[in-house]
Amino acid sequence: MESVMPSEIDGTASAPASKSMMQRAVAAAALAEGKSVISNPSFCEDALSSIRCAEAIGAKVTVKGDRVAIAGGGKPVGCALDCGESGLCMRMFSPIAALFGNELSLRAKGSLKKRPAGFMEGPLRLLGASCSTRGGFPPVVVKGPLHGGEITVDCSQSSQFLTGLLMALPLCREDSRVAASGLKSRPYVRMTIGLLEKFGCTVGADRQLGRFGIEGKQRYRHTNYEVEGDWSGASFLLAAGAIAGRASVTGLRADSLQADRKILEALRKAGALVKVSGNAVSAERGDLRAFRFDATDCPDLFPPLAALACYCRGKSRILGAGRLKGKESDRASSLVSELGSMGASIRVKGDAMEIRGGKLRGGKVDPHGDHRIAMACAIAALGSEDGARINKHECVSKSFPGFFEELGRLGA
Repeated sequence: MESVMPSEIDGTASAPASKSMMQRAVAAAALAEGKSVISNPSFCEDALSSIRCAEAIGAKVTVKGDRVAIAGGGKPVGCALDCGESGLCMRMFSPIAALFGNELSLRAKGSLKKRPAGFMEGPLRLLGASCSTRGGFPPVVVKGPLHGGEITVDCSQSSQFLTGLLMALPLCREDSRVAASGLKSRPYVRMTIGLLEKFGCTVGADRQLGRFGIEGKQRYRHTNYEVEGDWSGASFLLAAGAIAGRASVTGLRADSLQADRKILEALRKAGALVKVSGNAVSAERGDLRAFRFDATDCPDLFPPLAALACYCRGKSRILGAGRLKGKESDRASSLVSELGSMGASIRVKGDAMEIRGGKLRGGKVDPHGDHRIAMACAIAALGSEDGARINKHECVSKSFPGFFEELGRLGA
């Protein structure tokens, strides 16, 4: 159990490496012939799951300090891919595993066992592979090879399966066309397309990212790739500064394609004082006021923004709450439950989360095994009367193993 006491903070912390970019880079390197080197890697649990999946499809992975070398272009080893609790691993590696003629099982642990996977069956079958699940849930069993073709994919809840298709289809013998129905997470798709270009593959797309054209018979090119700092993890540290003093976070790119860069817009709307200087971003407590923010394209910002809204005068509304279904926990309910137990006035109404600012008491909280709930409660505790005791705080290792250490560097 981790205790976070009321604190006045003023310091500098380092952003973790982006797990979203790390996982995509590991998959691309595994598909490229030759050796790719990834610098500034993430070693969070989800990133390690990606490395295990890459090794399972034949990649040779060597870790030396802050470099990960991946020799790709191999053949599957064994018959199982261990996705851990990573939803991106499950959804991205399912199409990739279907490139091979072997029957491969993508297995899940913990909360991922309860997250839907059946939506991948139809599209993969239409593309020539066999695919089955256990009543619509993991494990996912696939057997290729994919041959390409024309499909429509439901992206209303997640773009992660689309990411996997965009990574796998360039290697098929036929050209492909993909229509993305109800796509919400456009920044993540742009991230995928940008990474593919760095590894030598091209994907054509319309302006709204609703339709994609992918030439077959492409080849991945091995490359050296540096992982950016993670705006998702940094958003908690920046929100902490807005709540309890000042926080500067280094290692961030202001021109990043990461969706959660929009934390800057939200902080400014809330009245925080935000500065960007090179690769450093700072957020300082200002005259905090209620804000309205649409997080449909960046749902991972819900937890830090909900914590921030607890200290903003008036009623804040964060839109896109429907995107919180199917996460590590029922994230909307978890935020209402745990921030509410600390004294927050918070509810979900339709597709919006509403938070009326005031004072928080603090207390003991249960993050429900969800890394982002644990971090949200931790930063909310900084401005509370009694602080918070966070049960099973180790869950932060899923995305940001050093979170509590970095919070300590800020003065918490």
